[in-house]
Amino acid sequence: MNEQEILKTELRWSAIVAGAIGVIVVVIVISSAAMVLHPPSNIEPIDPTSLHREGEFVEANLGSIENPDGSITVRIVATQFAFLPRCVPVPVNRRVVFRFATPDVIHGLLISGTNVNTMVVPGYVSQVNTVFPEPGDRFVPCHEYCGIGHGGMWSIVRVVSEEEWQPDSNGRMTCEFPH
Repeated sequence: MNEQEILKTELRWSAIVAGAIGVIVVVIVISSAAMVLHPPSNIEPIDPTSLHREGEFVEANLGSIENPDGSITVRIVATQFAFLPRCVPVPVNRRVVFRFATPDVIHGLLISGTNVNTMVVPGYVSQVNTVFPEPGDRFVPCHEYCGIGHGGMWSIVRVVSEEEWQPDSNGRMTCEFPH
């Protein structure tokens, strides 16, 4: 092979690589424009300094509540070094919207046996939607180091059958019920 043939081969491969890079850049630009330059997530600011005094994350609003459409909303505050409330019941086979907030530092959580995995950042509400197909307790550890008590920061999501799901007249239910 002479030098001219080697040069042509190298130029062909350079063109293929440049084309591949061009396709990648075009895909990034188009997808960024389609998502209005934001990642597909819930961006909802909240004042972490007044979290416990006003708004949806006051103590009386925490836990599980059944909405008029039958879906469930669960509000949890992640604070050093606990999830409040420590245990939340939800019914099986219903849409559940988890809403998390924190007044202090970044926390992370996952719900075992599900695809729920999120970060809870001060100043923002984190929201995750899921459905639990079968009853049972799901362990919820904090997976973002948040200080010396991090190892004891966990919660339980108790998935109950439709028969066990018996909210009070306000649509609320706690884990304090017979199994």
